[in-house]
Amino acid sequence: MASRIDYAALFAATPSPYLVLGPDLVIVDVNDAYLQATRRTREDLVGTYIFDAFPDNPADPDADGVSNLSASLHRVLTTRERDTMALQKYDIPLVDRPGAFEERWWSPINTPVRAPDGTVAWIIHRVEDVTEFVRSRRSRREEVPDEVQASEGKVELEALEAELYSRAQELQRLNEELRRAHARERQVAVTLQEAMLTSPDLVRHPDIAMRYLPAVGSLNVCGDWYDVIDLPGGSFAVSVGDVVGHGLEAAAVMGMLRSALGAATRTVEGPAQALEVLCRYALCVDGALTTTAVHAVVHAGEQLIAYSSAGHPPPVLLHADGTCDLLDQATDPPLGAHAEHVPRTEAQVPYAVGDTLILYSDGLIERRGEDIDAGLHRLCDALSHSARLSPEHLTDALLARFGVSGGARDDIALIAVRL
Repeated sequence: MASRIDYAALFAATPSPYLVLGPDLVIVDVNDAYLQATRRTREDLVGTYIFDAFPDNPADPDADGVSNLSASLHRVLTTRERDTMALQKYDIPLVDRPGAFEERWWSPINTPVRAPDGTVAWIIHRVEDVTEFVRSRRSRREEVPDEVQASEGKVELEALEAELYSRAQELQRLNEELRRAHARERQVAVTLQEAMLTSPDLVRHPDIAMRYLPAVGSLNVCGDWYDVIDLPGGSFAVSVGDVVGHGLEAAAVMGMLRSALGAATRTVEGPAQALEVLCRYALCVDGALTTTAVHAVVHAGEQLIAYSSAGHPPPVLLHADGTCDLLDQATDPPLGAHAEHVPRTEAQVPYAVGDTLILYSDGLIERRGEDIDAGLHRLCDALSHSARLSPEHLTDALLARFGVSGGARDDIALIAVRL
């Protein structure tokens, strides 16, 4: 059996300088190479706010190390993505000479480490000390005699140094342009997603809560959907669906299928027939095949739920005493699994006032390498401890219990209906 890897020892021995920050920018760890590069001790740094440990050189009126590094670290916290800085002059204080600083040039990269809920738990701050390189170029330039200021060697040295700074600034400019472009694309995507997921009937149901979390890194758009539709006689329908894939293409398919199911729900009788119509429509839509969906109609007057599933994880009926029933008696293949029309099954289950109906997509419960039954068991266990919570608090508690409050590898749609 292979021995366990001592990651603490590996981190300490890594030859490149590394420093680990918490989201509050307080130093939580530092390796030996970083201590050597900055001439500090672990006791000096660990537990200290980074800009208290490394302030700007007050003798340098052009010092911008704190502002540039702070901007980079906050970009990491906001975007949850790695940020590469341009070559940076950042003098370091000399501990044995209070008030004195030593000139240093660095090439920094800041990388997020995400917590299970997708938030930034730590930032790895890696630097390479390029001071000697910069000084050597400066020294070689100064060694050129005045009488040969215009010589070829002098020109080449100046050109090389100019190229170095030019490339560093160009890198920083391109990174900033990419961030702005990403922000614009993300805003367009979010606006599109919000428009496609509008449920006008939802405002009449204060006891329904929903949560919608696109997969981490998917521009805040995804192929999952939810919907609430009022029907005659005091009944209403709820649905959750899951298009294969992430991003704008999946979101576009999702919008078409969600609209089609909404139209079918208002024109045919029962959830099974609505899914049959949706299945026929899906055969004509690129990217719609193998979509899963679950559709339920709540008949409030009869205290009855009719439901049908197209390959989707089963809804859960949570009773007021904390017991759970999986609604898995009407599950058929995903949309488009059969080229010809195949009737879909439908089941009914009674409910009591105070029960809660939970619909969700598989991103909530599925984990790589784990059987789905384990996820369903975990879901029912979490719900059994949340029966007394309001739908709003229940949905938040579920996401927290599964460690996906900030997003997960897969999209998540979740809806809780207090009956």
